[in-house]
Amino acid sequence: MNTDKIIAKKSLGQHFLKNESVIGKIIELGEISPADQVMEIGPGPGALTGILRTLPCQKLWLLEKDDVFAQNHAQYAQEHGLDHMRVFHMDALTFPWHELEGNWKIMGNLPYNVASPMMWDIVSKVPHLQKAVFMIQKEVAERIRAKEGSKTYGALSAWIQSFCKTEKGFVIRPSAFTPPPKVDSEIIVFRPLPKDQLPKDPENLAKVIKASFSQRRKQLHGILQKAFPDRYTENIWNELEIQKEVRAEMLSPIQFQKLTQLLFK
Repeated sequence: MNTDKIIAKKSLGQHFLKNESVIGKIIELGEISPADQVMEIGPGPGALTGILRTLPCQKLWLLEKDDVFAQNHAQYAQEHGLDHMRVFHMDALTFPWHELEGNWKIMGNLPYNVASPMMWDIVSKVPHLQKAVFMIQKEVAERIRAKEGSKTYGALSAWIQSFCKTEKGFVIRPSAFTPPPKVDSEIIVFRPLPKDQLPKDPENLAKVIKASFSQRRKQLHGILQKAFPDRYTENIWNELEIQKEVRAEMLSPIQFQKLTQLLFK
């Protein structure tokens, strides 16, 4: 589909990838094999989809919010007898990730305005995520990969790194899209951590991380005292072996998990 003739919808944050070299590199990072179940989020006119359809895999599911694109992909699958391909005409933010069965590889050019909450859900709710390859705003990718102690380390960093190892793919300039966005994009790769390293209490971990970074300039003991008055005690700092005057950005993902266990034991 010729992306130059398609009018992007600002309301959906649409920027269509047109650089064939970039498209090929993204597909390579997906490492699609015949045994894989693959999901693409926001296929749009089909830059990635056109190649994914030609690769042998068990399932190819597309999540598309745009009426026209969803209809076009569904029609293509029907006309070409692609029984393994299924199109979900819906907002990916409302998809029931926890219901996915088996191993999945998830890919997509995520709209900047919804990328963060979408990735937050995917890494924590997909039961058997095998790998994720996302194109997102470069600044957001840098925040996700940031380590504790840095200015860019935040709630999204601590949360995603609690579930996945994050890797930088490559940077994509605005000229690779139509219309070109105002900022650089980056491919980021998520590889889930071993099951024994995953958070034991993700629901409460989310509460602790969100509360901790709600006022990142303040000392963490004061924030936790107000956020969890019935659970907070001074003893937690001795058990964590850190000073209570510490700020949220100094705690590693593992320390946030330990902190959650102490608050909700």
